[in-house]
Amino acid sequence: MQVTRSQISLFLCLLSCASSLGTRYTPDWASLDARPLPEWYDEVKFGIFVHWGVFSVPAFGSEWFWWYWKGAQSPSYIQFMTKNYPPGFSYTDFAPEFHAQFFDPDEWADIFEASGAKYVVLTNKHHEGFTNWGSPYSWNWNSVDNGPHRDLVGDLGAAIRKRSLHYGLYNSLYEWFNPIYLSDKQSGFKTQDYVVKKAMPELHELVNRYKPDLIWSDGDWEAPDTYWNSTGFLAWLYNDSPVKDVVVTNDRWGLGCYCKHGGYYNCADKFTPGELPNHKWEKCQSVDTISWGYRRNMKLSEVMDLPSIIKDMVYVVALGGNYLLNVGPTSDGVIAPLFEERLRGIGAWLKVNGEAIYATKPWRVQAENATVPVWYTSKSSTVYAIFTSNPMQNSFTLSAPKTSNSTVVTLLGSPEPLKWAPLHSTGLIVLLPDLPFTPADAWTLKLDEVA
Repeated sequence: MQVTRSQISLFLCLLSCASSLGTRYTPDWASLDARPLPEWYDEVKFGIFVHWGVFSVPAFGSEWFWWYWKGAQSPSYIQFMTKNYPPGFSYTDFAPEFHAQFFDPDEWADIFEASGAKYVVLTNKHHEGFTNWGSPYSWNWNSVDNGPHRDLVGDLGAAIRKRSLHYGLYNSLYEWFNPIYLSDKQSGFKTQDYVVKKAMPELHELVNRYKPDLIWSDGDWEAPDTYWNSTGFLAWLYNDSPVKDVVVTNDRWGLGCYCKHGGYYNCADKFTPGELPNHKWEKCQSVDTISWGYRRNMKLSEVMDLPSIIKDMVYVVALGGNYLLNVGPTSDGVIAPLFEERLRGIGAWLKVNGEAIYATKPWRVQAENATVPVWYTSKSSTVYAIFTSNPMQNSFTLSAPKTSNSTVVTLLGSPEPLKWAPLHSTGLIVLLPDLPFTPADAWTLKLDEVA
């Protein structure tokens, strides 16, 4: 039977209509939590977090500078201001100094791509309330009306997407000193003026304008999700927004929500589970272990070295997580050379060992104390054994894998199969070559056809 063009068109139309009549989510956690996580997120494994804002101007102590200075009234922050700035200087006076004059989004995107990261999450707005785009709900307290006089969110997004990386946005729900928020807080969050006039309209506009693949929510912990209208927003995001089919969200949508509701789980900052979680999760970690934003008073001893970063990433991926590594650019728009060196070092390691990271799944055994500690990842009948220190001997024993006559063992980066011998009912001994030098101090054995 001959199929006409009109019949083909009708068939395609019916397919399109069927896809548009998919699941609709209701504004309650039972429905929202049942949404499948878009596949791209679990496959990418590694992303870059970027904390950048007015706090990058004083660049002292932490990105929580304003709060520690005026909220907690920390003596070290007060002393810093007294010594370096005139009386009456306010936090908002820092904004015109947020010049970003050296900000080159293509240069940033090149560095991020070279790191091997597959997604980038930029701070759209931190708890200080300053937006890195021209938000109509943040008059004169945004990067278009003040400071850089640029749409930082849009400029970086365009550069990131040119390199086929996923683009996400960090958004703080609350703002420390926003008077409307403080009025709602004083009412015990019985009023929602801030949510109705600021938080939700801004989030909707952000999604419609920039179409992020990921929304990294934060600043939620003082009020319940019913105050934030989180479930209403997420139902719109998943049902009707321009990114409804691809967008990924985290779990910070109200007091008591994290590690319980939302998309993937962040739980606490730098979350480090002791065993394989039963839900997709992400560890956010900063290269500067003290602060997420750039600090001029940063010390080398406070910065993660490359082996520490790789070891952390491997552990996270073996336990089914994603690794979101943070750098804080300067107020000038520069990624410090020390941070760039770390990112390019990760990328160099991933060029050799990336197949043991990207699109992998946790294996039945996540780790073992072999000759040296080993972490496992897997793809079908291939298992990867990643060891993060040199065993300093030729024979390497793994007890967990079950070998067969078809088993092949190779060292990633070297094409020649390695000699090996089985150990009783399970395990094997591998004859290692001289391991190639790597600043990351980590290597991977690829085990094909093991169980």
